[in-house]
Amino acid sequence: MTGLPLNIDFQQILLHLFNFTILFGALYILLYKPVRDFMAKRTEYYADMDSKAEEALHEAESSKEVYAEKVRTFDEETRAEKAKMNQEVAAQRDRQLAQAKEDAEKIVSDARVEANREKEEIIASAQREITDMVTGAMEKLTLEQSASDAFDQFLDAAEAE
Repeated sequence: MTGLPLNIDFQQILLHLFNFTILFGALYILLYKPVRDFMAKRTEYYADMDSKAEEALHEAESSKEVYAEKVRTFDEETRAEKAKMNQEVAAQRDRQLAQAKEDAEKIVSDARVEANREKEEIIASAQREITDMVTGAMEKLTLEQSASDAFDQFLDAAEAE
């Protein structure tokens, strides 16, 4: 094959192409395919993690909304219960105040009745004492006059005799 220009040997070129094809096929099978499979698995793994994280985020947000609603409901119930308790306390206070006023009025009324009774007793006692004193004085006066009249009558009778 000396007749080819530039000293090109097609058999050598074909052998080099065949070696290159074998090398390319071996490298594809040994390196590219496992790396590509590994990268695909890794991409799938991270995509799966991302979807799980997305689901967890949605679940957390829905839980947050549920808990926020529960907190709002609890706050409303607490406010309603507090208002109810305040009303009950106000009603109890009003009842106790009314009871205290009634008790105070009863105490004042009883004190007035007792004071009037004691006043009447004092007046009656004073009237009895005055009556007793006047009666005693009248009796003394009467006795003195009757004793004096009796003595005068005795003396008059004695003179007459």
